[in-house]
Amino acid sequence: MVESAVRRGRSNILDSAYLADSSEVAITLIKAAINGGRKKDEHSAVPVYPDEQTSAVIECLKAGADAVHLHVRSISGAESLYAGDVARTLVAVRSGSPNAKIGVSTGAWILPDPVERLQAVAAWEVLPDFASVNFSEEGAAELSRLLLSRGVNVEAGLSGSDDADVLIKSGLAARCIRVLLEPQEQEMVRALETVSKIEKVLESGRVELPRLLHGTEVTSWPMMEEAIIRGYGVRIGLEDTLALPDGRVARDNFELVAEAVRKVYERTIPTLHNST
Repeated sequence: MVESAVRRGRSNILDSAYLADSSEVAITLIKAAINGGRKKDEHSAVPVYPDEQTSAVIECLKAGADAVHLHVRSISGAESLYAGDVARTLVAVRSGSPNAKIGVSTGAWILPDPVERLQAVAAWEVLPDFASVNFSEEGAAELSRLLLSRGVNVEAGLSGSDDADVLIKSGLAARCIRVLLEPQEQEMVRALETVSKIEKVLESGRVELPRLLHGTEVTSWPMMEEAIIRGYGVRIGLEDTLALPDGRVARDNFELVAEAVRKVYERTIPTLHNST
């Protein structure tokens, strides 16, 4: 079966993390982004409600994902940061995947008022393993401090060089678990230029966090290839794209993650062999 083959491939990569000479080999983080703000009318497999997100997380982990990023939804299906919706979603997801690393979005478009957003997050009773904070948004540093004070790991989302500058000036870089390089341009040349500008700022600030690089829509797969070449973490899922590399519409998140695992596998195994 495709599923078992993919899992075996992923396991073989992990089993090869240390070579005979004990030199460490970096293993690419594969993160699934299962829904974003997408609606069912965009793709019928977009997981909106807790039971759907629970199933999607299980499938993504089976496909080989290491972590899952999701957007909490309210009973109406709208994106939410309110405590009841966060609790309902996380309890459901963890009932199906108790050991999964689950992260949530804190996007300002969900609650545009920075004070209201802080109040909503402060009221969380069930906490995710990590949260993504966009440093292009007002109140990003304050939100990050709140999350960290509550034991929630923070991913710093950077879509431009100004965001990287905000992160450095906040003094929080060393406390984040990784930076997300998230260029929004839909032309690869321009997107890579943005990545280069972000990284120059990070280097000037001596930020040495793990990096995850991903695109959106048409840049999703080309940017993944770039991330794998650079040894960065990758992200894929129905939030980022509905299509497979050949242009076919993906059946679901499982199919997207399985394809990402294949790509990582194809790149990693030759690297491992060449290192021996």
